[in-house]
Amino acid sequence: MTDARADGQLLIASNRGPVSFACAADGTLSARRGGGGVVSGLSAAADDIPMTWVCAALSDADREAVSRAKGALLDPGDLGGGAAVRMLDIPPAIFDSAYNCVANSTLWFVHHMLYDTPNQPSFGPAFAGQWQAFRQYNELFADAVAEAAAAPATRAVIQDYHLCLAPRMLAERAPGLAIAHFSHTPWAPPDYYRVLPDEVGLEVLIGILGADHAGFLCERWADSFMDCCEVLLGAKVDRDSRQVSYGGHVTTIGVHPLGVDAAQLRARAVEPDVIARMTALADATAGRKLIVRVDRTELSKNISRGLEAYRELLRAHPEWLGKVIHLAFAYPSRHDLAEYQEYTAAVQRLADEIETEFAAPGWQPLQLEVFDDYARSLAACRLADVLLVNPIRDGMNLVAKEGPILSDRSCALVLSTEAGAAAELGDNALMINPFDVGQTAQALHQALTMSASERAKRCSALVSAASALPPGRWLAEQLRALDRTAAARSPASPR
Repeated sequence: MTDARADGQLLIASNRGPVSFACAADGTLSARRGGGGVVSGLSAAADDIPMTWVCAALSDADREAVSRAKGALLDPGDLGGGAAVRMLDIPPAIFDSAYNCVANSTLWFVHHMLYDTPNQPSFGPAFAGQWQAFRQYNELFADAVAEAAAAPATRAVIQDYHLCLAPRMLAERAPGLAIAHFSHTPWAPPDYYRVLPDEVGLEVLIGILGADHAGFLCERWADSFMDCCEVLLGAKVDRDSRQVSYGGHVTTIGVHPLGVDAAQLRARAVEPDVIARMTALADATAGRKLIVRVDRTELSKNISRGLEAYRELLRAHPEWLGKVIHLAFAYPSRHDLAEYQEYTAAVQRLADEIETEFAAPGWQPLQLEVFDDYARSLAACRLADVLLVNPIRDGMNLVAKEGPILSDRSCALVLSTEAGAAAELGDNALMINPFDVGQTAQALHQALTMSASERAKRCSALVSAASALPPGRWLAEQLRALDRTAAARSPASPR
């Protein structure tokens, strides 16, 4: 990340941090690196810029690590990419209400437009208490970041919908601090955003507009945010310069697609554990065509309709019976929420129905796995002939980018129009309406019958697009945009 400004301190705030802890039976704590491209991208800055990462303790072992540190910064060493970590032991009742009830059961549902609106949501006195806890959760982060913001050139980059109120709170606590916020989810258009109680919806918008720069994964989500600011908040929006003016403060709006570090991903995919799983999968699938999906069991991932489309493929094109296998990896997510428990159960029931209808001696048409195995996921992507990514709505979806990079077979990509990645990959993927099971089934058939030369051409273009903005560059571009905005702001300018 050498093209980003290297002077001054960088503060990162996110619910999940760059490191997590496990506690052995003898009480010994061990640390492991947090997963995902976001952690990789943000950690990349630590080589060039002094970094402090503020995050929440998410487990009993994390809380024990905080207790042993006695208020001091944690040093995760190489695991954190060189960043010092301030882990917050947030009171359990506040964390549960903020994270499970508001962030994941309300804001996530709104931005992904997932509510069964004839029945949900219903905001009453209980939600008022949960929203107050969400404020407190954001305040604890704002307090911690403000405390760390000692150097005059410090910049703060706040991550995602969990901390949408924190930019405004931090600006009040640390005047002059350059603040960015980044949304990793979609953003709901005004007509759907109105589902939120009026005062809550406005508070979220005002919270993010406390930042000097607000980033989104694609233009569509950035435009929806500006629409909400204009229609619901009455803010002044300049579409040409991508600026939102509110309360005398200007927030620039940026589009920063998150790509993949192709070299790092490929290096991980040739390690022994991946090779062993490739061998096992190749033996189990016996040379058949492979349709692969890798998802968390999020309601937004649309796993059920993907399975229905596979069933329709086998019904409409019986020539594929015995010749294709669907590897569906649906890893647990938010299993403490009832909606997610039922969704996982429904996916498993549907998988059983497909097995019952089509299974034949020597052929298992579907392999559904609901426990996490990263090495196996990498192995499956290397072996994929077709990658299915069909979310109802997704901020980006890195699997759509990782799959073509990993594929040894130049996989064809069947991609939902509602994934943020569609803006970059759509020209070379087979695009589908995620609600149209018949269209998805036909796209799977087209992908399976595509010529080798066309697949190779499309996959090469997908790889180029997917690796164009690796995580380090993604962060560097945000920091440059933040620097420009902060430099243009008058020292006396109010927020």
